Amino acid sequence: MLVLVAPGQGAQTPGFLTPWLELPGAADRVAAWSDAIGLDLVHYGTQADADAIRDTAVAQPLLVAAGILSAAALGDVTPGAVAGHSVGEITAAAITGVLDDAAALSLVRRRGLAMADAAAITETGMSALLGGDPEVSVKHLEKLGLTPANINGAGQIVAAGTLKQLATLAEDKPEGVRKVVPLKVAGAFHTHHMAPAVETLAQAAAGLAPADPKVPYVSNKDGRAVATGAEVLQRLVGQVANPVRWDLCMETFKELGVTALIEVCPGGTLTGLAKRALPGVTTLALKTPDDLDAARALAAEHA
Repeated sequence: MLVLVAPGQGAQTPGFLTPWLELPGAADRVAAWSDAIGLDLVHYGTQADADAIRDTAVAQPLLVAAGILSAAALGDVTPGAVAGHSVGEITAAAITGVLDDAAALSLVRRRGLAMADAAAITETGMSALLGGDPEVSVKHLEKLGLTPANINGAGQIVAAGTLKQLATLAEDKPEGVRKVVPLKVAGAFHTHHMAPAVETLAQAAAGLAPADPKVPYVSNKDGRAVATGAEVLQRLVGQVANPVRWDLCMETFKELGVTALIEVCPGGTLTGLAKRALPGVTTLALKTPDDLDAARALAAEHA
């Protein structure tokens, strides 16, 4: 049983889209998306520096475009389930047919702009906690006024809040936490700081006509497999201000009988978590087109 997953913000690196644009038709496809949403995805995916693509309004459409492009390059693959981490949920919605590519890129463009506006109200950010006991860490974060915005499993929790609160966390780590790593994001996503973005996203979603997912869509909200496009879209709106429960998503993968997991471009983060939390599951990250042959072989065996 194969699961296709899509990474969230912070997975982007300068120039990561360059080799993908060499695939037949890819450059024209991304250029058309760029025109449609008013953002030069080709430039940001090939030439822009790390600071430029850290911008929430840029990073989110860039990640969804790359995920859709790399998933399409896999060819005719039918996974047993799909899921995405944070903004990767929009990529997953496109992969499983809830949204067509144009609708997915339009929605993520609105999402990125709305979350960037919300993040500009207060200086906020996110940091990953490596190691430690989740229950101990969550209590410690709440004591510092921080939100456990991503509970990723495999011993990783991401804290979100003001930069002052995160600086305090770096000096006062929860017991057992080995390291606190600041993430390449520009706001406290999946917290109350993003509440202003929810209404904007709801308005954007109201004009869409989602289809039901072709394969089970595993939601960040609670790890549950969602069967209708309307509910997927509703959850996409609310998740910008709600914690990501990737740990529960991986529990659902186990229950579904996952044997292989492929992470679409820019892969690496979610396969790393799966290697620790899903022992015995074969994982593969699509980083460049050079990974496609191995991914197709894996899909042929497990899909």
